[in-house]
Amino acid sequence: MSGHSKWATIKRKKGTADAKRGQLFTRLAREIVLAARESGGEVDSNFKLRLAIDKAKANNMPKENVERAIKRGTGEDKEGGTIEQVTYEGYAPHGIALLIEVVTDNRNRAVSEIRRILTRAGGNLGEGGSVAWQFARKAYFLIPAAGLNPDKVFEAAVDAGADDVQIGKETIEIFAPVEAYKGVSERLRIEKITPEESTLRMEPNQQTELDPEQTVQVMKVIEQLEELDDVSMVYSNLMVTDEAVAAMESAA
Repeated sequence: MSGHSKWATIKRKKGTADAKRGQLFTRLAREIVLAARESGGEVDSNFKLRLAIDKAKANNMPKENVERAIKRGTGEDKEGGTIEQVTYEGYAPHGIALLIEVVTDNRNRAVSEIRRILTRAGGNLGEGGSVAWQFARKAYFLIPAAGLNPDKVFEAAVDAGADDVQIGKETIEIFAPVEAYKGVSERLRIEKITPEESTLRMEPNQQTELDPEQTVQVMKVIEQLEELDDVSMVYSNLMVTDEAVAAMESAA
């Protein structure tokens, strides 16, 4: 299990408090609203909506919340203001590149809060295109390794179009081209393998390694950004080592 995945797992466990869960459901609902607004409320014909709903289910979002969000998106429910999706680019301390995905009903509030966090940490927002070229969109699956035959998972993933499978003691991570997402998902379902996470996300073309102390500084900035209500995802080119994760835990 990579340091980055360990860190992600720790963050998910930390986010189980009621307040955090409510904040998470708000973010997930916005993503569903946006997806339904763009391409309709039918999951079979709206890939983005299916992704948003799968993410909501993985986080135990109640079915009625999902249905209400779909109705908001399709216009059946007129409650709430206009929601839009924006991606901001910038830098954390030590020159680490950031892509910050936002789903918000107030763009000015979102960018103001992001700028405040980055500026206080010694980073900054960048112009459009200043960072995005360092990333590529990938299909990603995270699978608990317990009880599974790693070779079987590897074979199934590669046969379905995956281009990288990383097998650890606790988890198996699958990376695939965007167009292979549906094929890998279906193959895992047939093999009765249930991912803990399945999504499309931005992966850095190359990671930047810092010393553990500097890495922790950047990790803290990323966590501050992720705690903002309007921020749905933060991607970086930071290499997160096991040593940095241990240092982050001891500093908490």
